[in-house]
Amino acid sequence: MFGLDIGFEKPHYLWLLVLLLPLWWFSFRSLSGLGPFRRLFALGFRTLVLLLIVLSLAEVQMLRVSDRVTVTYLLDQSESIPREQRQLMLDFVRQSVQEHRRVDRQDCAGVIVFGRDAVVEIPPFDDDIPLISLESAVGLRTDATNLAAALKMAHATFPEDSANRIVVVSDGNENLGDARAVARSLTDQGIGIDVVPVRLERRGEVLVEKVTLPTDIRRGQPIEARVVIDNLTAPTESHDGTVRGKLRLVRQMGRQEQLLNPGSQDVELRPGKNVFSFEHTIDEVAAYRYQAVFVPDNPEHDLQTQNNQASAFTHVRGKGSVLLIEDAQNRGEFDHLVQRLRANNIEVSVEASDELFTSPAELLGYDSVILANVPRSTGTEVDNVSSFSDEQIRMLVRNTEQFGCGLVMLGGQNSFGAGGWANTELEKAMPVDFQIRNQKIRAVGALVMVMHASEMAQGNHWQKVISREAITPLGPMDYCGMIHWGMGREEWLWGGAQGLIRVGDQKKKMMARVDRMTPGDMPDFDPGMKMALAAFNRLTDASVKHMIIISDGDPTPPGFMTLAGYRQAGVKISTVAVGTHGPAGHTTLQNIANATGGQYYVVTNPKALPRIFQIEARRVARPLIKDLNDVPPVIDYPHEMLQGIDAPLPPLKGFVMTTVKANPLVEVALVSPDPPSPENATVLAAWNYGLGRSVAFTTDAGKRWAQAWTDWENYDKFFSQMIRWSMRPVHDEGKYTIATDIRDGKVRVVVTALDKDDQFQNFLNMAATVVDPELDDFEVGIRQIAPGRYQGEFDADKAGSYFVTISPGPGKAPILAGVNVPYSSEFREFQTNLPMLESLAAMTPKEGQSGQVADADLSRDQFETLLSFDTFREGLRRAVSRQDIWPIVLLIVAGVFWGDVFIRRVTVHFYWVVPAASWLIARVVRRQAEVTADVVIERLRSQKAAIGQQIDERRAAARFEPQLDEAAGGPDPDEVLRDAAVPAPQTPPRPREETPVSGEQDSSYTARLLEAKKKAWKEKKE
Repeated sequence: MFGLDIGFEKPHYLWLLVLLLPLWWFSFRSLSGLGPFRRLFALGFRTLVLLLIVLSLAEVQMLRVSDRVTVTYLLDQSESIPREQRQLMLDFVRQSVQEHRRVDRQDCAGVIVFGRDAVVEIPPFDDDIPLISLESAVGLRTDATNLAAALKMAHATFPEDSANRIVVVSDGNENLGDARAVARSLTDQGIGIDVVPVRLERRGEVLVEKVTLPTDIRRGQPIEARVVIDNLTAPTESHDGTVRGKLRLVRQMGRQEQLLNPGSQDVELRPGKNVFSFEHTIDEVAAYRYQAVFVPDNPEHDLQTQNNQASAFTHVRGKGSVLLIEDAQNRGEFDHLVQRLRANNIEVSVEASDELFTSPAELLGYDSVILANVPRSTGTEVDNVSSFSDEQIRMLVRNTEQFGCGLVMLGGQNSFGAGGWANTELEKAMPVDFQIRNQKIRAVGALVMVMHASEMAQGNHWQKVISREAITPLGPMDYCGMIHWGMGREEWLWGGAQGLIRVGDQKKKMMARVDRMTPGDMPDFDPGMKMALAAFNRLTDASVKHMIIISDGDPTPPGFMTLAGYRQAGVKISTVAVGTHGPAGHTTLQNIANATGGQYYVVTNPKALPRIFQIEARRVARPLIKDLNDVPPVIDYPHEMLQGIDAPLPPLKGFVMTTVKANPLVEVALVSPDPPSPENATVLAAWNYGLGRSVAFTTDAGKRWAQAWTDWENYDKFFSQMIRWSMRPVHDEGKYTIATDIRDGKVRVVVTALDKDDQFQNFLNMAATVVDPELDDFEVGIRQIAPGRYQGEFDADKAGSYFVTISPGPGKAPILAGVNVPYSSEFREFQTNLPMLESLAAMTPKEGQSGQVADADLSRDQFETLLSFDTFREGLRRAVSRQDIWPIVLLIVAGVFWGDVFIRRVTVHFYWVVPAASWLIARVVRRQAEVTADVVIERLRSQKAAIGQQIDERRAAARFEPQLDEAAGGPDPDEVLRDAAVPAPQTPPRPREETPVSGEQDSSYTARLLEAKKKAWKEKKE
């Protein structure tokens, strides 16, 4: 009725209704004393209570049946479909909904666009689809087809109160996910699937399939690289299908590139596969990447250029080499160390911090990386600021953890925590922490930030970014505070009136406050700066006090006395000028920086702000530097790096304090006698991290703190042993070679293993780890497929570089490989996958009819015919929406139970029914009720008057008697009320008798008095 019905979530509880029989049997007998009517009422209430409780246990639901249909269109926007057809499918959806949607049923329609992922363009709603364009789906990646993700997204958007149908508009060339499996689960839930296939036309296309390299590559021997190109252009009467163009094969080693075919780049591609060979030799041991690129002479012969390149990777092993990264602002600081390492047959390449690596492939050619007193961010002006990005830090760490490369960090005033490396991924890879948690050590800094950049473009966003960058490197013993313009005044973002608080374990809370920060337009610098100065002066244990102000310079300048107070307190203020109302830069900010000895920055690109705040935050970390007065370090553990080196060691003038990790794998070789706490006095420590090794040497190599070491006789031995210990195990035998290949969306890795006599090595227990383009790692199985040959395979669904580390076995050097996936498999398919689409439509939904495939093509010529395809037709099971009502039933149970108790405990009469009915009838007919005397009340009043008269007469007869004569007696009140209740004819009151004369009165009075006295004595004796 009205589309409503009742259902139960747990219907098996309905068996409890059989309890009604014993309930009726026992209740009918036990309630016999209530009378017939009350007993029936009580029994009815008890029955209702039990019935409602059973319905609640069965979780009764209200069911609503609906005829409404919801259709969600899944539009394939991947780049394998020409742009004109992608726009045409948008027009089809809009007009199809307008023509077939039934308004009387309140049908709904929605649109989901998909490529590599899926995006809800228009959620289902009961109206026509508005005009949409191809550019509306911002951020949608179109380099792959993931129909499975679109099907899942559609299922999530469907309403519960309608029949649901999906219309897939695609070429069916999925290369991510499993659409059939997802579609099968949807049809099991009653969801129908229709298909509008996008039929791709045959067109000219050239595909660079792969670059192949030999599996056995030896240094100095000629090898042959092959490039396979597939020409898909079909011959016609006017054209034989030949495509002409230029083919370039480039070999890359780090940042060096070499063109292998400088004189023969022009090629002709016949229809079908074409193979080109290039012979060359490899003279250096390194990691090599080969990239082939084809450019057609006529662009019309090759419509997609994304698939015109392919690459391969190989690694030729030999003697170890080392990469030393130095600070771009202090070039040449480690030249002496580089010379001595080279003199000890260690190949060293030097790279400045402003010319850093950009991919893991550039690091694979090295067996150890040295960070030589290099800070995370460096530079003094905005134009020359450079820094290690989070991605580059991850590359360094993964190069050690996954690929076995060594990682050495040399000290200096810009290294470790003093260089801003605290709380980074690099700190996790080192054997020491870059922060001090010891309160006995005076390594405390204080930082205050003043935020006034809300008027710049995305000002609040950038202020949050730079705040996080400044807070991140602070140690737990440091202090931090932030001032912003809040509710009409300057406010501390945390810490209350104290403002500057110790970081400790408050860093997450600080970050959370920063995320919620909404600073306003500060009108005056002076009040906020006075607040910060007072907070600085309250600190007694801070060695370095620093402030950073970011502003457009509009606030009123601070007073002279305020700046003088900062100079007296030793607080330096760096200012960052951003342009809002005009060019960046302001005299006020420059004067503040000059007056306090801080740095002044002028920023025109907000992307430079994080690097600036990283540099400024390093100033607070200066207390981590421990100055010594020529104190020699002490050997704490005879590590392999100290083999052949005995005490005493040359003295040091300083080092960077750290905290040894609480890990048994950490080996501390050298410590300083000062400070006395050994956990913070580490000079040399090392440990194994993943497949590699990392070393922390907290002093420098002779430039400033270790000047006495440069003349030390064991200088070469010490540093060469340190670097060699950290290096990846290497050999120059070249017995393990590796090759990679891409085929059908999978990367195949082939390893050839030979022993020292060039005999095959069999039955090796190889293990492999792969790092994908997003630097995520996963394991890959390696199995032997032939004598001395091993193979592994993994899916490559992301475009970019994949790096593979293969461990041949215990104690053997890892083998490195890589492969570059230049483009998605989306650009390898050029025909409609109609069988897959038809299989989706053939699936029959539960209690419904199978889907349909549109007969007409998605083209302008057949567009009108395609619009006749009714996607809102019936044929699906009617939707049933459920709503739990058992909580309401439980509430009703409480009321009914109260009624049961009331009917059994309270006696209810029905004498009031007749008067109430009479009154109601009188009100309905509007009749004036007759005023009649209340006979009972009149009788009561008459009787009361009579009794009062008798009492008065007795009081007059017994003038001094305190109470009535018991012999005479008085009327019983109960009898009076009974008499009053019994109708009796009214009689006039009896006339009062005459009072006796005085003599008779006195005699009567005396007699009564004597009689009363006798009676009292008699009662007393008894």
